[in-house]
Amino acid sequence: MRNVKWQLKWAIILIFLSAFVYLFHYFIFRDVHHIFLYLIGDIAFVFIEVLMVTLVIHELLTIRDKKEKIEKMNMVVGAFFTEMGGTLLDRLNDFDKNFDEVKNNFIDIDTWSKKDFPEKLEMAKKIHYELDMRKGDLEKLKQFLSEKREFTLRLLENPNLLEHDSFAELLWAVTHLTEELSLRKDLKKCTNTDLGHLQGDMKRAYIILIYEWIEYMEHLKNKYPYLFSLAVRMNPFNPEASIEVKE
Repeated sequence: MRNVKWQLKWAIILIFLSAFVYLFHYFIFRDVHHIFLYLIGDIAFVFIEVLMVTLVIHELLTIRDKKEKIEKMNMVVGAFFTEMGGTLLDRLNDFDKNFDEVKNNFIDIDTWSKKDFPEKLEMAKKIHYELDMRKGDLEKLKQFLSEKREFTLRLLENPNLLEHDSFAELLWAVTHLTEELSLRKDLKKCTNTDLGHLQGDMKRAYIILIYEWIEYMEHLKNKYPYLFSLAVRMNPFNPEASIEVKE
């Protein structure tokens, strides 16, 4: 209400000032025709001005602002994969019973063309991922996620997450898996039913993580080829990946 009263007050003041100036103009020049000629012309131009400001300029500014937010969000995604995403994907691969088949779909990501990435993203959704909770090291995974919990929570505080729903979903899935594992004192004593519950949480995080990793790699290849080269040499789906550049 206070803002409305303030705006109404200034609207009345500005109208009176405008009327005063027009009256002043009339008393000096005594030319009503001239006043209405320019007044009507100015009013006619208001509609074009509104069109330019609201539909054109505002839209351009919105598009630029959105691009800036997406770029900032890509930096956050990059920080995630640099700090923990790549290692987490490698740890979760240890639980995948079909890893030998799954890895063949992503091991050659360095050879993908621009049109290959969307196709691979769709393919990643259709792959049958089967996790075995006793195949990998749950304690090692629990310790790793616990060490990265504060980092993950800081990422969730980033307001730019609104521009990247799938990455926000990934962070929530990883956070939930972290909580589930950390609240169990001895993972070796988990019942089969409890392991089945953990398997569902892990599979959710695993699938989203793979999807986000592919999108991240596409972004690097398009924008930062030198970072893409580094990421390829750390490919979690390539057992023979090495950070050292080979001949």
